[in-house]
Amino acid sequence: MNRAIRLALLVALLAALLFAARGLYRDLIKNIDVETVSVPASPEVVEETETTQVNETMAPDFRVYDADGNEVTLSGMRGMPVVLSFWASWCPPCKAELPDFDAACSENPDICFMMVNLTDGSSETVETASSFIESNGYSFPVYYDTDYDAANVYGVMSIPMTVFIDAEGHVRTYSVGMISSETLEEGIALIR
Repeated sequence: MNRAIRLALLVALLAALLFAARGLYRDLIKNIDVETVSVPASPEVVEETETTQVNETMAPDFRVYDADGNEVTLSGMRGMPVVLSFWASWCPPCKAELPDFDAACSENPDICFMMVNLTDGSSETVETASSFIESNGYSFPVYYDTDYDAANVYGVMSIPMTVFIDAEGHVRTYSVGMISSETLEEGIALIR
């Protein structure tokens, strides 16, 4: 099977997973005090993105790696608010929102940005992701989920996915799908 066909099949699968993920996330959090807020879709997004507010849920810890191969954990960031973003360089909605994340990272030095690349070793490698970041001049810190520890812990079934975690380690809100710069700012305000 050539690469274009595999890529088309992967994109179709991801679209189906996004649809299924909406119901799954609602089921996963049904016993938590949840308020669902619809966020208007940007012109680049076909479906509406949902942001879900969660009260006092502790963010599960995970292990990822920096560009030098050093282990980094979410618990190592405790004491700082964290914007956790799951992305890949082959994902069009991810690529569309990354400039907003880069700008927000530069403008908010008091916030820890954990830009977690889903590095599966075939469609996304450390090299392809690093090259993409470098070619676009992004300065946010990138962490590589080569073991899929973070993706498994957070049940990532569709990307982009963004989780806003306060300094005490509580998930304040999260969003599955592309978010606007305004929504990113609102999430940051919640974790300050």
